[in-house]
Amino acid sequence: MTASPRAAHLAQLNVATLLHPIDDPRIAPFVELLDPVNADADGAPGFVWRLVGDGGADATDLRPAGENVIVNMSVWETPEALWDFTYRSGHLDVVRQRRDWFDRHVEAHLVLWWVPAGHVPTVEEALERLADLRANGPSPCAFTFTSSYSAHEAAARCAGELLPE
Repeated sequence: MTASPRAAHLAQLNVATLLHPIDDPRIAPFVELLDPVNADADGAPGFVWRLVGDGGADATDLRPAGENVIVNMSVWETPEALWDFTYRSGHLDVVRQRRDWFDRHVEAHLVLWWVPAGHVPTVEEALERLADLRANGPSPCAFTFTSSYSAHEAAARCAGELLPE
């Protein structure tokens, strides 16, 4: 799909606190799933972009949210495309096993927000959206799958956003 210059895409940030260091054998099953799941994402309908670290394959070497916290950030054409990848692909195996590798979160760990098509969000931008969600709850500027907003609502209510009308 070729987006018009005024089209919007959906960005997402997911943070997870490791129970053990990334090179610990107890985390190895998760690490083994990274390449196939990332390859599935890269080829999924509606996929636009994902964050990678210095290694170029995934972002597990980046720790902008804390020493034991890994981040996953990507951009998708639509919420449905992200939902389908998250819950209707091999990624679901990771979701089902997450308690084997990650602490249970007591606050929001996933945030969604609209970006102009072609915009690559920064980690800092993503962490600001997560902080906004945690502090203020869902809004058109920072939301979740269960409290989603349209790009039109974001354009109308999020100051400074360059989104479609």
